[in-house]
Parts: sequence; structure tokens; C-alpha cells
Amino acid sequence: MAEEKKSKKQEKLARTPEQIEAEKAAKAAKKAEHDAAAKAGQKGGGGAAAEGAKEGGKPEKGKKAKREAEDTTVIPFPAGYVPRLRQRYDAQIAPAIATELKIANKMAIPRVTKIVISMGLGKAITEKPRLEAAVKELTQIAGQKAVICKAKKSVSNFKLREGMEIGAKVTLRGQRMWEFLDRLITLAIPRVKDFRGLNPKAFDGRGNYTMGLTEQTVFPEVNADVVTFHQGMNITIVTTAGNNGGAFALLKHLGMPFRAEEVAGKKAS
Repeated sequence: MAEEKKSKKQEKLARTPEQIEAEKAAKAAKKAEHDAAAKAGQKGGGGAAAEGAKEGGKPEKGKKAKREAEDTTVIPFPAGYVPRLRQRYDAQIAPAIATELKIANKMAIPRVTKIVISMGLGKAITEKPRLEAAVKELTQIAGQKAVICKAKKSVSNFKLREGMEIGAKVTLRGQRMWEFLDRLITLAIPRVKDFRGLNPKAFDGRGNYTMGLTEQTVFPEVNADVVTFHQGMNITIVTTAGNNGGAFALLKHLGMPFRAEEVAGKKAS
């Protein structure tokens, strides 16, 4: 065995440059053929994938394959489409904020960078259908595939073990973020029962605002007739403002309905 390894090593060292180049070209051609076959299998649809599985082929794994599978559930926006709230921000809101806060540099005007929607599903430990329903409804609300969150620690008092699925979340950016914010302000918040305004003290000191909703049925995308579990959610709006004042001015101009009496007290102070 040792002699065979030694002879193979000697043969490898004795290769000419032409032989090395030929081996590299053969490997490159084999890789290109494999990639072309994989791409053809993806275009072939579910039937081709099923046939490949029957023949003993392994499905594509990794983060890239998972991301591509999730992206198929998202309907892309038309080319050149700009959400109406983004248009209003560029044309009216940004100049108004710059005047109010006395900002000369356009790049320093506060703006929204992302929105994180999260659901805590502690009851899903014993009720598995609750997690499946929450992920489905959160995907409908956000227009983007929801991600399942797992427990990082084990807590015996809560019968919680590391790795259990206990939540779901979605992070929105770009056009989808502006579309969700528009629907939240104009459709969802007005449908909240006994609504008296948002709390203007829910800022974190760094320009980010978090609010909560008690149920998912305030969004028109969710059919209330088929909802089996009422589930609340937290919505965090992340902005570029470095303080609460800039973020408050941004959200107020965007149309967030803060409580009138507390807004008056805030302005007086």
C-alpha cells in the first residue's frame, strides 16, 4: 500500500506542463457540464426534480438553494415601479423634514432603512399547527417568505430546549418595505379596535420605533373567516435618525397616527 502511494506521488511529480494543463481543462469541462445539467434540471420544474430523486440523485443543498426556493414565493415588482409612499417621501416629506429640523445636507435627512415583523410563538411548542398557520399568514402580510426562529438556550422552567421553533420573522427592505409601511398606515392601523393613537414614547433612543398589534386580522391580506389562531406581532421600524426627535418627525410626516394629547405635550416640552 505504501509503495503504491509512493509510486502515485512520483507519477504526479513527473507530469509535464502539457499534462497538467490537459487535466485542468478536463476538470473545467466536467464542471461546466455538471452546472449545465443542474440548470436544465431546475428549469424542468418539479417533475424533473422528482425524476432525479427517483434515480438516486441528491437534491441541491446549501443557503443558496434555500434562498432561491424562498424567492419563488415572492412576486417581483414591475420594472421601474416606485411605491407611492416613496414618491411622496422624495417629493414632499423629505423637504418638509429638512425645513423642520434645519438640515442642510440632503443625505442627513432621516429615512426608513428596514422594517422587521416578528411573532413570538411560545404555544407552538405544544401546538404545531399554530406555527404553520403563523408562518403562512406572516408571509401573506409581508409579501415575503417568513423565517422560522429557533430557541438559542434551554430553559427548564418554560419546558424549552435549544433548537425548538418558537417564532417567525420577516425583514423588509426597499420597495417591499415602502409598500408594507403604506398598507400599515392607511389600512391596518385604522382597523384596530378601540384605537386611540400610537405611543410616541416607544422609541429606543437611537431613532428606531417599535409597535405591537394584537391580531393579524387587521391586515386585509388575511382572511378572518379561515383564521384558527389569533396571533399578535411586533413591528420595528429602523431609521437613519440618530435620536428620537428625528425619527419622530419622520414617522409623523409619513402619517403614523400618534396620540394627540401626548404629541401636544411633547411639542410643549
